Amino acid sequence: MRTLLKGLSRQIGLAAGLALMWVGNSPGLAADKTTPQNAEMAGYLLVPHSKVPEQFDAGFSMYVAAWPLLKNYPGQDFQSGLFGTWMFAKHDEPRPKNFYSDIEGGLGWWRDTRFATETPKFIMGGVALNFSEWANGPGAGKGRDWKNPKGHYAIAQLSPWVLWPPDGLNLKQGTSGELFGYGYLPLPLTEPRKTTAGKNVSTGNQCWTLFLGTGNFKGPVAFFLPYFWSKPTVENSKFSGQFLDSRPSDPNRAVQMETQHIPAYTARDAKGNTYARVAPTRFPGRPRGNSPLLHRITSYSKAALWNKVQAWFDGGPVASGAIDLAAAGVATFDGKGGATWRIYPLNAERDHKSPIDWGSFARPVALNETTYGYSWRQTSATDNGALVTLPEYFRQDPTTGRWVVVNEKDVPTETGLANVTFPKRRGPDRRPYVTPDDPRSSWKTPGPVAGPFEAKLGDGSVATYSWYRFADQPALLNADMTADERERLQKRVEMLHRAWTRDREYLPPPRVGKLADLDPAVIVTPPKGLEVGYVPIVTRQAVQD
Repeated sequence: MRTLLKGLSRQIGLAAGLALMWVGNSPGLAADKTTPQNAEMAGYLLVPHSKVPEQFDAGFSMYVAAWPLLKNYPGQDFQSGLFGTWMFAKHDEPRPKNFYSDIEGGLGWWRDTRFATETPKFIMGGVALNFSEWANGPGAGKGRDWKNPKGHYAIAQLSPWVLWPPDGLNLKQGTSGELFGYGYLPLPLTEPRKTTAGKNVSTGNQCWTLFLGTGNFKGPVAFFLPYFWSKPTVENSKFSGQFLDSRPSDPNRAVQMETQHIPAYTARDAKGNTYARVAPTRFPGRPRGNSPLLHRITSYSKAALWNKVQAWFDGGPVASGAIDLAAAGVATFDGKGGATWRIYPLNAERDHKSPIDWGSFARPVALNETTYGYSWRQTSATDNGALVTLPEYFRQDPTTGRWVVVNEKDVPTETGLANVTFPKRRGPDRRPYVTPDDPRSSWKTPGPVAGPFEAKLGDGSVATYSWYRFADQPALLNADMTADERERLQKRVEMLHRAWTRDREYLPPPRVGKLADLDPAVIVTPPKGLEVGYVPIVTRQAVQD
């Protein structure tokens, strides 16, 4: 559905982050001295934290701030995540070569988001071998070609209470710094297989399940089908057993904020000095700081949930679904951090990308040992007490090349930067998402049991959805499973639906801050008689009439 640039590019950021240096002034940065030139600001915010013991290799959870990064949504060129992470399979050294696969995604905005607003959305972001496929949610994968699905059937809807629109999971409009809790833990919903798609390669039974902790919904929502990870081994058997369907997760993950594009302009004055203006960019906080951006980055062992669920499925006592903190390792912060944000002309070469003096207005702080944020200097302004606006104007130091903060009044008039605007725009691509309508397709045979229904979302779109028996949803019919395997899975999910209600805690609750809410429109109630064993599947998303 959307291009996940949070992969190989982020890996570069992980390794190179703070080592990136300015290597000289930027010739041609703004050749016209009076006309502002299009530019952008981009880079990584790096969040160092302590490591946890290797035994905590069965998933993670954390709480991240959700907020409108830009004052006005500027259109589909804008791409940025908020703080997030990458969960890779844990490997013995040496790691496989030419091998990339993980769960990333998170909160943010992407260039192919069709119904974006200032409020971020959430995607799951599973990456199959070397980006051959990716999966962002139920019915959402690489591209929109249902004749050649690449991750579109990779995620099964689990919750009977939450809709997943293909454009991304919506948060409540106006979310402004509240904490969004999420994590992935494996559940033994399926059985391991010795063959995959008829070939002699195995598929494990780790169903990596997204758990949410929000103000109006808590619990599991959807899970990656193991076949998504093992499918590439049908043609690349050397990678058999190397993916998240069967391997534990790396317990120590990088946490960063990756920004691909924030609109900006540059211009030179009559003396040849170069100035820049950036679209109003905002962060949670007050001038003195103390608003949490990251909280309780936690890794788990299988004793936290898997073991209890497996025992339950084997005939033991009901597992409550509450994740056990006694089987967890929590990372700590020491108040350090880094930034590689830069300002540069569009399509500039790397040596023309000059860093901004981030430290002049933002200082990383540990609000407590498990909570991370920034202390904001006087150069940032407050917005209604909930957000700070970062400096908009910069001048490039001719000696160091760094962009240093300047006041608007100190920017020469002839640059024209005072007159540029950053208006609110809608993306040009607002085509509807439509699933296959062929009566022979897995969407129609056996098809839904109730619907269609409509949900008017806060982003201005309408999600059309129907209720499917869990085992008959399209993702399960395309998961290389026999009818008997799907029926066994159906029985296990019915156990979950009866016992794991939406009125209890699953992720360990936060100890600071306030929880963000999902868009109320994505929370639904099953029709009478379909409360257990049925799930809502979105079949269309389009602009509201």
